[in-house]
Amino acid sequence: MKQYDFDRIIDRHGTSCIKYDAAAARGYASDVLPLWVADMDFQCADEIISALSGCASHGIFGYSSPDDSYYEAVIAWMRKHHGWEVQKDWLVKTPGVVFAISQAIRAFTQKGDGVMINSPVYYPFAASIRNNGRVVADSPLIYKNGAYSLDYEDIERTLAAGNVKLYILCSPHNPVGRVWTEDELRRIGALCKKYHVLVLSDEIHQDFVYEGWHHTVFTRACPDMQDSAIICTAPSKTFNIAGIQNSNIFISSKELRAKFKAAIASTGYDEMNIFSLTAAKAAYLYGEEWLTQLKAYLAGNLTFLRTYLAQKLPAARLVEPQGTYLVWIDFSGYGLSDRELNDRIAHKAKVWLDAGSMFGKTGEQFQRLNIACPRSIIKQALDAISAVL
Repeated sequence: MKQYDFDRIIDRHGTSCIKYDAAAARGYASDVLPLWVADMDFQCADEIISALSGCASHGIFGYSSPDDSYYEAVIAWMRKHHGWEVQKDWLVKTPGVVFAISQAIRAFTQKGDGVMINSPVYYPFAASIRNNGRVVADSPLIYKNGAYSLDYEDIERTLAAGNVKLYILCSPHNPVGRVWTEDELRRIGALCKKYHVLVLSDEIHQDFVYEGWHHTVFTRACPDMQDSAIICTAPSKTFNIAGIQNSNIFISSKELRAKFKAAIASTGYDEMNIFSLTAAKAAYLYGEEWLTQLKAYLAGNLTFLRTYLAQKLPAARLVEPQGTYLVWIDFSGYGLSDRELNDRIAHKAKVWLDAGSMFGKTGEQFQRLNIACPRSIIKQALDAISAVL
């Protein structure tokens, strides 16, 4: 069994990656240290690289579509890792979850309809809603004693108003790292069923859950919502193949699936990229050992971060993540305005994080930090931040 070296630093400059090569274009110093966008600084599993190399060496890159072995690999992964039995005809292929969310908004709502989110949340949710002429119906999470929870009373008030037609659930939640319990999911499901609201559950981070926590697919917790839900998954975060663009969207309802496919067809999007199919299939078939080692390394990174903050940045409060490799840190203890905090970290420390305000007003004075990189890079970034705070 190969032991992967996640401490190895791999230079990504000059590879057209937005994480490193887009700094100047986005207003940062060219030598900024980036720990923002959600991809990893680790090479993916050898089996994925080998499969892609074999595909490239064939030399013919025509139109392609998934065969039965692809579906079997995805179905087997969901069964083994999430105890979720899915059927082949539920699965709709898209080039990404954000693309799928945008098409779901088009398929299942009308202009002017409300679409619910729980801020602070992944910022493309709100952007997709607004860009499609719908209304953001935000029910902010409750932040208390360093932890986040859902505000069920506010959710019900908002749903009862009657304008919300779709609820976009982030599960596990990005950026606050919550892994919703079965009881929490059931309460969401009950409210959405009561007010006839469809649920789109973005579960792209489903394979990153820390010890002591368990991810539950929304429809496993709420089987009575089976035909009123869209479950969005992808191998992209799990196996660090986001740039290859492949997502698996599960819709059990024939009626909803037909509407969703019609929305996709209206974009002119058709066949999948042969490299995305090849990489995803290899990931689901052979990537488990790499993922197991990676998760152990990420747990070590989290321990390092937690200790560092306690010792050298004591006014910064770590929101303990239950899942994802994205860490949410509360910097309000430093008494800086949101603008001052961002300026110090981004331009004085030269560390590129995602400013919390990107995730909604409730994210002000927070920062999102990506720990999916060699530990030495995390230390370098934290040293620079410590020096300016």
